[in-house]
Amino acid sequence: MTLTAPADNGLSQCQTHRWWRDAVIYQVYVRSFLDSTGDGIGDLAGVRSGLPYLKKLGVDGIWLSPFYPSPQQDHGYDVADYCDVDPLFGDLDEFGLLVADAHRLGIKVLLDIVPNHCSSEHRWFRAALAEGPGGAARARFHFAEGRGPGGDVPPNNWHAMFGGPAWTRVTEADGTPGQWYLHMFTPEQPDLNWRNPEIGAHFDEVLRFWLDRGVDGFRIDVAAGLYKDPELPDSPDPEADARTRDSVNPLAWNQPEVHDVWRHWRSVCEEYTARDGRERLLVGEVSVPTAREHARYVRPDELHQAFFFDLLGAPWDAGTFRKVITEAMQDIAGTGSTVTWVLNNHDQVRTVTRYGESGTEGSGLGAARARAAALLMLALPGAAYIYQGEELGLPEVVDLPDEVLTDPIFRRTGSRARIRDGCRVPLPWSGHASPFGFTSGAEGAKPWLPQPGWFAEHATDRAQADTRSFWHLYRDGLQLRRGLPQLGEGTLRWLDAPPGVLAFDRGEGLVCAVNFGTSAVPAPVSGTPLLSSGPCPAGVLPGSTAAWWTSGTARP
Repeated sequence: MTLTAPADNGLSQCQTHRWWRDAVIYQVYVRSFLDSTGDGIGDLAGVRSGLPYLKKLGVDGIWLSPFYPSPQQDHGYDVADYCDVDPLFGDLDEFGLLVADAHRLGIKVLLDIVPNHCSSEHRWFRAALAEGPGGAARARFHFAEGRGPGGDVPPNNWHAMFGGPAWTRVTEADGTPGQWYLHMFTPEQPDLNWRNPEIGAHFDEVLRFWLDRGVDGFRIDVAAGLYKDPELPDSPDPEADARTRDSVNPLAWNQPEVHDVWRHWRSVCEEYTARDGRERLLVGEVSVPTAREHARYVRPDELHQAFFFDLLGAPWDAGTFRKVITEAMQDIAGTGSTVTWVLNNHDQVRTVTRYGESGTEGSGLGAARARAAALLMLALPGAAYIYQGEELGLPEVVDLPDEVLTDPIFRRTGSRARIRDGCRVPLPWSGHASPFGFTSGAEGAKPWLPQPGWFAEHATDRAQADTRSFWHLYRDGLQLRRGLPQLGEGTLRWLDAPPGVLAFDRGEGLVCAVNFGTSAVPAPVSGTPLLSSGPCPAGVLPGSTAAWWTSGTARP
C-alpha cells in the first residue's frame, strides 16, 4: 500500500519549495529554556543566546510560547496585551534582536497566539466589569443571566477543561450579584465572543503587528475553539471536557463558523507572502475526534497545518501506529497539506516517561521506545515538531512537591492527575547540580521550578559530548532528513514485516523499520543501516528499536 502526499495545491506559488511542508520546528517554552537575568525564569535574551545550540541541532524553526504581558495565571496563556512583551521576558527591542539573529542563522520564528480567550486583566474585560449588563463591552465576551431564583445557577451546565464550572458570577458595580461569564479554562481566562466582529478586527491588528516585526507565522492555541453554540444550551455530557481535558464538548468547540476565521487569517498571510516571497505559516492546535474532521482545518485556503495528536496519544503498538499513520496520510495529506507530526509538547507527559512501563524517571524501556519513536517520526512524510528537552531524553519530573506546583489544574482541582509542571521544569545546560547552567544568577539562584539532581545526566554539554545520546540521535536524524531527498514530503509504502514490526519504504531504497516488541527479529530489509536508535546488528532489528536502511542508492 503506497500513501502519497499530493502535489501542493495552495493559493500562493511564490516559492518552488514551501519551507513549512517538511520543516522540523523546535518548541521553546520560554520560561524554562534559558534565563539571562538571574531571576530564575527564562526570557527572550536567553532564547537568543541558545540559538547557536538549536542551529547545531539542525532544526528549521522555533515556536515561542506566549511572552506577552500577562498575570501568568496560566503561564502566559492568559494574555493581557497581545501587542507587547511582558517585562518578565524582555521587551520589543529584545524580541527584534531575537528575530534578526534567528533569521541570520536560517531559523524561522513562530509565535504562539491565543485567540479563544484573554486574561481577566485585559483592558476589555476590565471595561466589561465596569460597564455592567447590556453594554458593548460585555458583548466582547459571553455574559449571561443565571438560572433559578435570583440567578444563582450558571447559565448552562458546562464544565471547564481545568476543573470546576465553566461560568463565574460577577459582582456588579453596585455590589449586587450579577451576570455570569464563560471561561472554558480558568476564571482568569474569559472566552472571547467571536460572533462580535470587533474581536476579529482586533486580531487582524495583532497579526499585522507581529508580521510587521518579521515573524514567520503563528501557532494558534485552541484553534478548534472561538465560536460557541449561540444558544449556549446544556451539554448532554457536561463533564466531558474536564474528564478528558480535551475539546470534546460539541457545543463549545469545532463550530462551523471557525473555518471562516482561518480563511481570513490565511488571506492575511498570503498578502505578506505576495509582498516579499517569504511564506508565513499558520499551524493550529486542533483537537477534534477524527482525522477526517482534522483535515477540514488544513484545506488549501485555511490553516497550512494542524498538529496531528493521534500519534502522540497512540499506545506503543505496531498495529495502532500503522492505523494512525495511514489515516493521517489518507485524510490530512489528501487535502494538499502535509501531516504535522508531534510526540510531545508543554501539555503532555514527557515521551520517555509516557512510554515507560514503570512511569518513573528511570525507565530504560521508556528511553528505548522514545528513541525509536523519534526516528519513526522524522522518517514520516510531512513536518515534525520537537518539544524542548526531548532531544535530551528528559523524563518527566514526577515528584515535585505540592507547594511548588503552579499548574492551574492543580489549583482548581487539588489533584495531581495530568498536571503539566513535570514537563516544564527548566532545562539543564551544564554542571552537576541545580541550576545546571539554566540561570546566570549568583550561586544559589533557583529556577522557577526545582530541578532534580538526576538532570545532570541529561545536561546539554554532556549530551553533546556523548555520541550515543538522544541529542546525537536527533542531530544525526535531522542531518540525514535534510540530505536525503526521499525524506520530508513524498510517499510512504508499507512493507511486509514480522509481527510487531512496522516497515515502510520512502523511495529509492530508503526504508524505516521499528520493532515494537521486546525481542530481536530478523531485519525486514536487506541493506546498510544509515541510523538506528540503538545497537542494531547486521540483519537483526532488536526490540524497541528503529533503524533507517538504504540499499545504496539513498545515500546523501
